Amino acid sequence: MAAITLKDIVKTYDDGFTAVKGVSLDIADGEFMILVGPSGCGKSTLLRMIVGLEDITAGDLEIDGKRVNDVPPRDRNLSMVFQNYALYPHLTVGENIAFPLRLKKSELNDDEINRRVKEAAEMLELNDHLDRKPANLSGGQRQRVAMGRAIVRHADAFLFDEPLSNLDAKLRGQMRTQIAQLQRRLGTTSIYVTHDQTEAMTLGDRVAVLKKGLLQQCASPRELYEQPVNIFVAGFIGSPSMNFVPARVDNGKLQTPIGELTVPDRVLKAAQQKEMVILGLRPDFFEDEEFVDEKVREHGTVFTATPTHVEWLGNEQYAYITYEHDPKLKPVLDELAHDLDQDEIPATLVLATNSASRVRGGQEGKFWLDTRLLHVFDPDTGDNLTRDPEAGQKLTEEAAEERQREIDRANSEKTEA
Repeated sequence: MAAITLKDIVKTYDDGFTAVKGVSLDIADGEFMILVGPSGCGKSTLLRMIVGLEDITAGDLEIDGKRVNDVPPRDRNLSMVFQNYALYPHLTVGENIAFPLRLKKSELNDDEINRRVKEAAEMLELNDHLDRKPANLSGGQRQRVAMGRAIVRHADAFLFDEPLSNLDAKLRGQMRTQIAQLQRRLGTTSIYVTHDQTEAMTLGDRVAVLKKGLLQQCASPRELYEQPVNIFVAGFIGSPSMNFVPARVDNGKLQTPIGELTVPDRVLKAAQQKEMVILGLRPDFFEDEEFVDEKVREHGTVFTATPTHVEWLGNEQYAYITYEHDPKLKPVLDELAHDLDQDEIPATLVLATNSASRVRGGQEGKFWLDTRLLHVFDPDTGDNLTRDPEAGQKLTEEAAEERQREIDRANSEKTEA
């Protein structure tokens, strides 16, 4: 295992385009770090620089304190799992897994190679497929073979480049679980590139969010969700996405497209800094008024609205309410949509409600909004004016402590075994 440090890493291509702009990250020994962002944000380029497939224009890359900018990829002892599996079609599963070890035949004898292949196959449930060719395997099985090839090397770190993007949704979910369990069992430093924020939120100890080659925020998934540093991170993290609506302060309350909101003093103070602000409202900040506990009702505002339609998903339900964009903020939201790789930020609020709610499309309903949770964004800079850095740091520290307990349990189980 190894700690990996990036110090002001820059990548500029021969045509003058700078794909990565001074990214700095400290990846701890045994940590699962996710690099996430929309297409073209520089995440894959950054990964390729770490493994040595791309030259570093400026900055320093260190593995366990040693600068490796000029060290060839084969000497960095890193294993990479590619998006397209990169399997050899003429070799069996067992031969594919063993391939990187065969390159080191002078260092390892056949017994050791076979032992490592068998060990990896057991971890990945590939024992019954060792004599098959890749063409006869499913997409998920091929990906497991690619992971097995990485495992047998006993590398200092695993690097994953969007490994699940070729799989269907159900298989992606299964593979996510396997990758998470495997990483925790092995405790190997891992860096995982994805554009899928669901993968980022479910897999990573910490997540680094990139935008146009710049690091926006690096924190635990929960900190990113609850304490985003800016409107880009808030819009990228979370599914369904955060709602963004215009708001103005008037007579000590916020005037919004869904009505007048009574908000806590800290929210009001943040909103007073600008003539107009953008409110960030996650779908789960809402509820059908009928299902709000009396103990929390006073911490929010009840409003009336008519959903255009409602989606019932069994365990949850979403109501959609349209409104009109403020012309002054439309250019800001259009730019945000472009950054998020979307066509537009629709003038539609998405509200999560209890699955038992009887509110239906075209019918007026009463909804409750928890105003304690509101985010206020500066429309000029995109900064989150209500972010609490100390609360955010505490969330990431708690995640790190939980992770350490998992590592300790895994090590204890290995010892007992």
